[in-house]
Amino acid sequence: MSGWYEISKNSSGQFRFVLKAANAETILTSELYTTRSGAGGGIAAVQKNSPLTERYELKNTRDGHPYFNLKAANHEVIGSSEAFSSDAARDKGIASVKANGPSMVIKDKTLLAL
Repeated sequence: MSGWYEISKNSSGQFRFVLKAANAETILTSELYTTRSGAGGGIAAVQKNSPLTERYELKNTRDGHPYFNLKAANHEVIGSSEAFSSDAARDKGIASVKANGPSMVIKDKTLLAL
């Protein structure tokens, strides 16, 4: 099984998606969106941009842990990774997003909520 997207809604009514690897580990987290369709557009942007090496921005946290942002062609951040323990671990994270990002499987957890 390949990865998938999960869309959720927070207590203030904003939407977010995460990209999960086949082992159910979160490998990319989106920004917040005001609408469900905005989150859907973000997913489409990840599907399109995740295979492209030039779309990854390598960063470090203030305390020196590596992470990355995935950016669209317009240089807007689509999603961010967790902080990693090493550059090698970050590179594996990027490889996982490249492999799982094109997934068409979307699990909308907002449809389960009343």
